[in-house]
Amino acid sequence: MELRRRLARTAMSRPGVLLAVSPGATPERLALEAELVLRGWACASAPADADLLVVLGTGPAEGQDWVMNLWRAMSAPKARVSLTNADEVATVLDHGLAALRAGMPHPEEQESHVSEGHGRHHQHGGHAMPSGHGEHDMHAGHAETEDPDTHDGHDGHDEHHGHDGHDMSGGHDGHGDHPRHDEHHGHDPHQGHDPHSGHDMPGEHHGHAGHDMGSGHDGHDMSGGHDMSGGHDGHDTGSGHAGHDGHAGHDMGSGHAGHAGHDMGGVVDGLPMAGRADDRDGLRLDRLHVPLGPGLVDWPAGLVLRLALQGDVVQQVDVDVESAASGSPRPPFWNEPWLRAVAGERVTRGDAARRLCAAHLDSLGRFFAVAGWADMAARARHVRDSALAGAGAAELSALARPLIRRAERSRALRWLTAGLGPLAAEHAAHLGVTGPALVADGDAYRRMLVWLDAVGRSAAACDDTSALDPATGTAGPRGRVDRSAPPPSRPLLDALPGLLEGAEFACARIIVASLDPDLDELAYVPTAGAVPHG
Repeated sequence: MELRRRLARTAMSRPGVLLAVSPGATPERLALEAELVLRGWACASAPADADLLVVLGTGPAEGQDWVMNLWRAMSAPKARVSLTNADEVATVLDHGLAALRAGMPHPEEQESHVSEGHGRHHQHGGHAMPSGHGEHDMHAGHAETEDPDTHDGHDGHDEHHGHDGHDMSGGHDGHGDHPRHDEHHGHDPHQGHDPHSGHDMPGEHHGHAGHDMGSGHDGHDMSGGHDMSGGHDGHDTGSGHAGHDGHAGHDMGSGHAGHAGHDMGGVVDGLPMAGRADDRDGLRLDRLHVPLGPGLVDWPAGLVLRLALQGDVVQQVDVDVESAASGSPRPPFWNEPWLRAVAGERVTRGDAARRLCAAHLDSLGRFFAVAGWADMAARARHVRDSALAGAGAAELSALARPLIRRAERSRALRWLTAGLGPLAAEHAAHLGVTGPALVADGDAYRRMLVWLDAVGRSAAACDDTSALDPATGTAGPRGRVDRSAPPPSRPLLDALPGLLEGAEFACARIIVASLDPDLDELAYVPTAGAVPHG
């Protein structure tokens, strides 16, 4: 026991940290990312890689479903903390590390420990128990326990003492090898309903398998439980999984042979099944509804895209920004210098150029990350942090120049992103786009080039002490900053459906990253008479 505690303490010296960012929490996110680099802690790309969940922002994100889904998807030992002030980032991380080493559960988990775990067994368990055996759900409550030392002998749902014939490790008749009753596998309604293959055996991968989204965004279950990490892998059950005998909710009278039961969608265990709809070629194919966001890494905070997929092609997109609708008195961090200038405060051109440079470097970091270029993403964020820390024009230009040159010369990056999400200048102007997306007059690659050019020019101008003219110098990172007009990110959101429809699913995140809308702008509710300060 003591050896295990020592090993756990050593392993937790540099925990993986998962960020749950709400709109309006950009200062906290930037401070946290910089502190993680200083400490050498990893920024987790998915709940499975995380030990510490940090909820950022002053809004009600702490109790929202998507945050709770992230928390539940993390394995023990784990801890959760909230960061509402960028100046307290070091203290919050120290507290999270102490809680992680002590194996202390989150206060909310102590209150709802058994009830939440009991409900989750029914929601995600897949294998329904026969009537009269409700007592077999008694171990579901252990899913939320933080300290693994309290789980000796309770691995998953393997042990149900005293219930002969219902051994969860392999007692189901006709189910061969099931190493554990994993609550996120079983019969996910988004897995195994391939209308052309019936029951896919191990080794057969249909549908979306292999579409890596660039930076390890496993699962996408943080916005509603849609497991997309494995795509449509059929009914891959290891061995001996014939007919699904004894599985309530899956007996459709024909053992899923051919197309039985696939002509109409529905909801199973709270998850939507694929339905039929006309394809772009006039064929009727399965249509799967998949949400992206808001709990994704390198994703605009608060954005949810609800996609309708046919095969690997996006057929329909609905943009949901409900999480940004609550309103925040804090001005959007990236627009703060221009908002101050519009309010009548004196702002230097150098301050505006520094913020513009950092904003574009932040967007480039996301773009490189989702494109799979982790090294360049880290470099872009390093230069961003230097800009925000007050580096001079000469130093900042020296840091930015190699980054710009390397990105512009990369043939692989051009091959990967060219042709994705083309947005003509005429259509962009019609939508009201006024920023880099309008200047680019092209695809995701051209939008990246515009960012790179702006980084070079603004880095050289960050020492300019002349006053910013609010009448002519209102071009912020995403467009014109003017209180009399909609936020510049609003037309970018309006452009997303047209850019995504018809694109391959694997390209969706790159297209979003090439626009990088800032939902802080939509959440901001200015106070009368107040001067914005980020």
